[in-house]
Amino acid sequence: MKERLNKLFISRFGSKPMFYESAGRINLIGEHTDYNGGFVFPGAIDKYILAAININGTDKVRVYSADLDDYVEFGLSEDDKPAQQWARYVFGVCREVIKRGGTVKGFDTVFGGNVPQGAGLSSSAALESCFAYALNDIFNENKIDKFELAKIGQSTEHNYCGVNCGIMDQFASVFGKKNMLIRLDCRSLEYQYYPYNPVGYKTVLVNSKVKHELVDSPYNKRRESCERVAKTLGVGTLRDADMAMLDAADDKITAEDYKRAKYVIEEKDRVLAVCDALEKGDYETVGRCMYGTHEGLSRLYEVSCEELDYLNDIAKECGVTGSRIMGGGFGGCTINLVKDELYDNFIATATSKFKAKYGIEPVIIPVVISDGAHKVADDEEA
Repeated sequence: MKERLNKLFISRFGSKPMFYESAGRINLIGEHTDYNGGFVFPGAIDKYILAAININGTDKVRVYSADLDDYVEFGLSEDDKPAQQWARYVFGVCREVIKRGGTVKGFDTVFGGNVPQGAGLSSSAALESCFAYALNDIFNENKIDKFELAKIGQSTEHNYCGVNCGIMDQFASVFGKKNMLIRLDCRSLEYQYYPYNPVGYKTVLVNSKVKHELVDSPYNKRRESCERVAKTLGVGTLRDADMAMLDAADDKITAEDYKRAKYVIEEKDRVLAVCDALEKGDYETVGRCMYGTHEGLSRLYEVSCEELDYLNDIAKECGVTGSRIMGGGFGGCTINLVKDELYDNFIATATSKFKAKYGIEPVIIPVVISDGAHKVADDEEA
């Protein structure tokens, strides 16, 4: 990809570029915990956005998307927002850097990537983090700290792309480290690295390619359930609740709200169990917790769907160590931790059985935990 983008850049702009890249992400465990003040456990992966960039000496940004074969140029004032949605990610990052007192001048860029679209791997956060890191390096002597780079990406989503997202995706893209997952405390934004180098196992996503259209907003309804229970229990968020508190208030809350809260409280405990297991290299416990998360998301939080439950069942039948829905639910991917000797059979079985049942062949996406945003050295492959 680096060679391809280099040729495109030179032919289009006539100068030699610098290269920057940033990764998509997975979340091993900790789903629907962010808005409950809990923990998430993301890591950057070996699927990334790569950008070739050089200063052009003007007050214009000239951007070519190699994957979309689309070109746009824009100025750097608020009124210059481009019409193309994809270009607003780059424009938004420029504007958010400027709003924070940073410097951005005209530059040329060609970018592309291999983060699968629609698989829940956060290609938009990878794009934002790539350009935030690059503009910090090129124009600001890296004076903007990493937390602010993640917030620049998040603010780009909020202010220019119409998505009111949390911080996890951009955080993972900026802070990712090879063979490390990050336990992020969504309340305090404190974080800690944990080793994730499962020798003898592979980490693989199975993308169902299913996305169910939802009549109402199940995300908002579940959030409201959690907030109602927290209020009844007298805590700020369910982060501060335990099962004894929930059971004691059983007569004050609905059966549905009880189920939602039970999942969140149990998921909090699973995340902490995974922390201990990773420090010991105990991937069997990690896998059991992943299955527990899927069960909770399916039966208590009710954000799964038939197709994802079927993929989870196939994983169990094939002896996969751990498997669960990854993401908000109602479609998308499962994330699976598979022993090397079982991998080929699992992939073949999941592919054939899913296609036979639903008429769609799932997409298999092996992932390796990798570094987040960085400048690509001249001799570095990308």
